[in-house]
Amino acid sequence: MDGCTMGKDSYFIATLIGKLLRKIVKAKNYEEFYQLPFLELSLEEQLKVILKELFESLKNIKNELLLEKNEMLSTLTILIANLKDEQGVILVIGDGVICINGAITEFDQDNKPDYVGYHLSENFEEWYDKQQQKIKFSGIKDISVATDGIMSFKSIEQKANLGDIDPVQYMLNDTSKIEHEEMLNMKLKFLEHNIGVKPTDDLAIIRIIKT
Repeated sequence: MDGCTMGKDSYFIATLIGKLLRKIVKAKNYEEFYQLPFLELSLEEQLKVILKELFESLKNIKNELLLEKNEMLSTLTILIANLKDEQGVILVIGDGVICINGAITEFDQDNKPDYVGYHLSENFEEWYDKQQQKIKFSGIKDISVATDGIMSFKSIEQKANLGDIDPVQYMLNDTSKIEHEEMLNMKLKFLEHNIGVKPTDDLAIIRIIKT
């Protein structure tokens, strides 16, 4: 999630979406104890079910709290993966960057992301069918999803020395420090303190490396 810079209290909606997704996914996990067949659905069907519940929850909260449209603007990149079968699907709503086994794809809507918050009054099925920024993949080895802040690295020192290091590749593909749980944080600190560059926009990364 990444709140719109021009939105109002954009940290709120980004955080709220994260909380709602956690609630939805936990509920699906509990449902399995009652033999409800969520996990028997295809990954794309699971994605649609989760997004529909998120859509309805956001709509209800918007109405209950009397929120304005500019308080509901956040991008969303959502990944669902079956690590056993090495299958996955990613949907990017708005701007975002994904990396699938070394191949990086940037979704850039020219600073005019099509946020979910624009469409809460619409029919979910019709909105979902229009989503084009969806990628299905197989053979999971190294998968990353990131906010567009990954593309915002800039020099913070006059003599920043990138050498052969591309910050995007370093964060999303390079496997150094893989043995550490804090791998990504360590890489950010290395780029800042040793190379002299840091992101100039909000950056969130989730990276799954199958070993």
